Amino acid sequence: MQQWTFGISAFRHSSFGIWHLALTRVLLVSTYDLGRQPFGLASPAAWLRGAGHGVRCVDLTRVKLPEEAVKTAALVAFYLPMHTATRLALAVMDRVRALNPAVHICAYGLYAPLNAGLLRAHGVRTILGPEFEARLLELADSFRLKAEATRAEGTSIESRGFRLQAEDPLPRVKFITPDRSDLPALTKYASLQVGGDCKVAGYTEATRGCKHRCRHCPIVPVYDGRFRAVPIDVVMADVRAQVAAGAQHITFGDPDFFNGPAHALAIVDRLARECPGVSYDVTIKVEHLAQQAAALPRLRETGCAFVTSAVESFDDEVLGKLEKGHTHADFVDVVSHCQSIGLALSPTFVAFTPWTTLEGYCGQLRAIERLGLVPAVSPIQYAIRLLIPQGSRMLELEEVRARVQRFDAKSFTHIWRHTDPRVDALQQQLEQLVGSRPNAPRDEIFAQVWDVAHAAAGVPPPAREPLLSRAAVPYLNEPWYC
Repeated sequence: MQQWTFGISAFRHSSFGIWHLALTRVLLVSTYDLGRQPFGLASPAAWLRGAGHGVRCVDLTRVKLPEEAVKTAALVAFYLPMHTATRLALAVMDRVRALNPAVHICAYGLYAPLNAGLLRAHGVRTILGPEFEARLLELADSFRLKAEATRAEGTSIESRGFRLQAEDPLPRVKFITPDRSDLPALTKYASLQVGGDCKVAGYTEATRGCKHRCRHCPIVPVYDGRFRAVPIDVVMADVRAQVAAGAQHITFGDPDFFNGPAHALAIVDRLARECPGVSYDVTIKVEHLAQQAAALPRLRETGCAFVTSAVESFDDEVLGKLEKGHTHADFVDVVSHCQSIGLALSPTFVAFTPWTTLEGYCGQLRAIERLGLVPAVSPIQYAIRLLIPQGSRMLELEEVRARVQRFDAKSFTHIWRHTDPRVDALQQQLEQLVGSRPNAPRDEIFAQVWDVAHAAAGVPPPAREPLLSRAAVPYLNEPWYC
C-alpha cells in the first residue's frame, strides 16, 4: 500500500459530529538539483503538511518514479530551479499524464515562468514562480475544498481564479523550516571532498534572488534585481536539523551570499557558535568579494571551506557585455587576497561566448595556471557554453541576435553559432573530453585541455610550470550542470 504523510489538521469537528476533511494527495517532484537534497521539495512540503495535505517528495535523481502514487495523486508539482531540471522534467510529465490523465500538473521554481508555453504543451496547467510556497498551498487547498468540481471533465484550477502568471511573480513569503522527513538520507547525495576525506553535506538557502542584473543570468528575467532574505532563525533551524541528520558541511545555495552581507555574516557567526566543526560553502560575486574584502577573514574563521565565484571571463570586453560588475584586474586582486588569508576560491566560467577567440581561450588557460587555480577549477568549466534561455537579457544585444539561429523547444534555449566554426568545434571537443571523465584528476584534465586548445589555435603549447604542492582544494564531488 502506498504510504502518504498527513498533517495533524486532517481531521476536523463540526456541529454534525466528527468528519474527515478530504485530503489532497500531492506529489512534489525534483528531476535534478546539483546532487543535493532538494530544498525546493522540503520547503513546500512543510507548508502543505502543516495544512493537513498528504504529501510525498520524490527526488528522481535518487529514486524511481512511484507509479502507484502517481495514479492516486490529485496534484503533481515539478520543481524546476534550473535548465537541466526543466529538460529532464518533460518526459516525466508525459509519463505522469499517461499514468493519470486526470491529474493536475503544476510547475514551480525559477525556470517555470520562463518556459510557460513549452510546459503547457506537456500538460502543465498551473505555473508558479520561484516564490512558490504560499501559492502551491492555495492550489492544494482548492482541490481539497472543491474536490468534486476538480474531477469534473474540462474543469481546471485556472477557471476558478488561478492564472498561469500572477500579477506579482514575487510575493513575499513567510518562510518556515523545511520538512525533509521523507527525502533520501544526506549520505545519498553529493559530499564534500577534502583530499582523501569525505564529509556529509547538507544544503539550505539564506536568500533568494539577486540585486544585480548580470546580462546572461537566468535569475534576472524573474527577479529583476530583487532578492529576499530568509529569517536567520529559519535558516538555523534547517541547518540544525540537517546536522542532527548527519551533515558535517552545509552548502548555502544563494545566488549571491553577500547580497545582504550583514545578514550573511550573522548567519555564519551563529553557525560557528551553534554547530562547531561544521564547515560550509557559499557563492559570492567577484564584485562583492572585492567590496567586502575586510569581511573575508571572518568567513575563513567561521569554517568556510570554499567560495564559488562566477568569474565568467578574463576578457574585460566580454565582462562588460555580460555586465558582471568586475574586471580582470579585480579578479586577480581577489585571488591574491583569498590566497593570502587561506580562503579557497572556486571560480566558474562561461568559457565559450560569441566573442570567444581561440587565442583568447588559450590565454584564459594560461591565466588560470599563472594564478595557481588549476586545482580549484572543476573540469566542466573549461567547456561551458553560453546558454540563452527564454527572456534572457543577452537578446538585448544586436550582435547576439545576429548569431541566434532559432529557439529550440527541446533544449529550452536559443541556438547560436560562432562566426568562427573552429571555436564551436573546440567547445564540442572539450565538452566530450571533460564529460567522459568527470571525476578525473583536475591537473590531468587541464593538461589535456591545454594541449587540445593550443592545437586548435595552431600554436605550440607553451611549457607548463610544475604544479606546486599545496593543500587540497575542497569541492563537492558530484559534477554539476546548469
